[in-house]
Amino acid sequence: MELRVHGPGPSDPFLGARDLFETERDLERPVTVQIRADPDERTRVSHDEESHLLVISRQAATSAMARELALHEFAHMHHYESDHPSHTQSTEEAIYLALAGRSVERRKLVHVYQIANHMKDVYADDLWTELAPADKLVAFFEASLAAAVADRPGTPPVWGSATRTTRGDIEAKAADDADSTARLTPAADPEITAVNAAFALGLVERHGLIEDGHRLYDLAHAAAADAPEVGLEQFKRHFRTLVEDPDESEYRKALVDVTRAYADDGEQAAD
Repeated sequence: MELRVHGPGPSDPFLGARDLFETERDLERPVTVQIRADPDERTRVSHDEESHLLVISRQAATSAMARELALHEFAHMHHYESDHPSHTQSTEEAIYLALAGRSVERRKLVHVYQIANHMKDVYADDLWTELAPADKLVAFFEASLAAAVADRPGTPPVWGSATRTTRGDIEAKAADDADSTARLTPAADPEITAVNAAFALGLVERHGLIEDGHRLYDLAHAAAADAPEVGLEQFKRHFRTLVEDPDESEYRKALVDVTRAYADDGEQAAD
């Protein structure tokens, strides 16, 4: 695995992640890591037929999670190279199949992109959580969820009325410069916070990373209490039980099902 690190930051976390990753997997295309001083620079990955590029802020590159973050991104690159359905399926196509003709709030259309990213992340984390201790990942989930629960708004955010979803709406969302995890309200939206909690629990249970009674359960139940219309257990089961090696049809169905479940306020189980 060929790796080059450029910019004002350390190379050790990325080199260490490469050495761990190579014990089980490999990447055929060279990887370039660009560390940027701007703390607001999004961590993002791009690919072409010849290489992979990871752009990361110096703040993230010097954090305690730097090695684990690199492992996670290398796993995404591996899935991209191997044409894993989670990384080849068009999110826009699946969302259109799920929501065409339905009346869906703009905020929920934003949120389903985040849910689709969670599904990709489950499959990425499947590749590396056996390679390195995942205690930092659990601590990250715990801190992030605690901050989101504490940051919930006093009154629900106002986004305007629901509109019938069209392919143009979905394509416009896909073309937005802001990614689906960007904050769009003065405080954390309780509904997507509950889904994020379900994702965290589903992932840690999928890999047996925590025991009963862990604080993450208390935080997740607090998030669920703020959004009773979102079925925490349903969405947790969806993330935890994603088929390990899906074909294109299985993955598309899973993405369509969870999108509909969220758009329908969690009234239907995300099987």
